[in-house]
Amino acid sequence: MSLSAPEVRGPRGSGLPGWRAGPPGLLIPAPRRRRRFDARRPGALLAALVLSAACSGEAVRPTATLAAADTADQVLEGVDFVMTDAGVRRTRVQADSAFLFESSQIANLRHLTVTFFDANGRETSTIQADSGQYLMRDGSMLAWGNVLATTPDGKRLRSQELRYDARNRKISSTLPFVFDHGDRHVEGN
Repeated sequence: MSLSAPEVRGPRGSGLPGWRAGPPGLLIPAPRRRRRFDARRPGALLAALVLSAACSGEAVRPTATLAAADTADQVLEGVDFVMTDAGVRRTRVQADSAFLFESSQIANLRHLTVTFFDANGRETSTIQADSGQYLMRDGSMLAWGNVLATTPDGKRLRSQELRYDARNRKISSTLPFVFDHGDRHVEGN
């Protein structure tokens, strides 16, 4: 007499509800089927009534929406890029994060350092700030929050806001500033 596992048929007709045939000779639990809503059950009917009452009324609409123009096309972290003109570097932009808007060619920057170069590629100035906006079309920028502008010859300009006009190659501010160079110290508005 040999011992062998009894023949097991599938879940239907196996005589063992909730079990199905597994590897040869073994039964394994059958997957549970989800119950469908049955209106004949009083608990289901009560739950459906409560849910429908809770969902009635006017929908709450947001008070404001974010327009597509306010959404950056690209968000970058650890930014370090160089803008060139005819193969000569003109600007180097470094930032913890940058939000690029392609249609307007604007980059909003956080914790930035922007270095400017002359037509020969020599460094002319560097601006560091908490935040800023760089206009990629002409190389102009606006920086705000603990702004420090320096030059290779030791000039230092501090303010809470600085504007750099690339076309006129000028830095300006509408807020108080402090300028130091050697023994010169100037404060103003």
